[in-house]
Amino acid sequence: GQWVLIHAGASGVGTAAIQLAKHKGAKVIVTAGTDEKLAVCRSLGADIAVNYKQSSFDEEVKRATGGQGVQLILDFIGASYWERNIASLAVDSRMVLISSLGGSKVENVDLAAIYAKRITIIGTLLSTRSVEYKTQLTRDFVRDALPAFADGSLKPIIDTVYPLEEVGEAHRRMEENKNIGKLVLTV
Repeated sequence: GQWVLIHAGASGVGTAAIQLAKHKGAKVIVTAGTDEKLAVCRSLGADIAVNYKQSSFDEEVKRATGGQGVQLILDFIGASYWERNIASLAVDSRMVLISSLGGSKVENVDLAAIYAKRITIIGTLLSTRSVEYKTQLTRDFVRDALPAFADGSLKPIIDTVYPLEEVGEAHRRMEENKNIGKLVLTV
């Protein structure tokens, strides 16, 4: 029943996050930069889809939540969204930082807004985690999510499958921000 804001909703991680959040009963707001990407996000269950090129997501969050804000933000963007993310968070909320596509250095941070709302900020990176952590994470995923793949309520979103020899083309597609979901290389 909590509100979740997922940035880069049409990315591979974003499309998975939408589905997992809906699977757990959350109300989902996403950001993406094209109507096509927003439509895919809606088809996966996003309740509200915001084109970040046309609207201010923090205003949309305020409108959707009656001014209360979201309980969780999954952020790939980082510095350029910092102030609007903080404004979008509810009291006793969390923000998980998993990338910094919009920069990693935030200037003039107002700490008062963070402690006044009792915001928890979590930075995470899976690649630096231990094998034991990754193993347990995989077990938890198998237990909690794999059955939903079997019944079709969760599904992988594959943009394009490329043979390994076309890795350059796959990388270009990703750099141009054209993919929706994951790009897959076959070996």
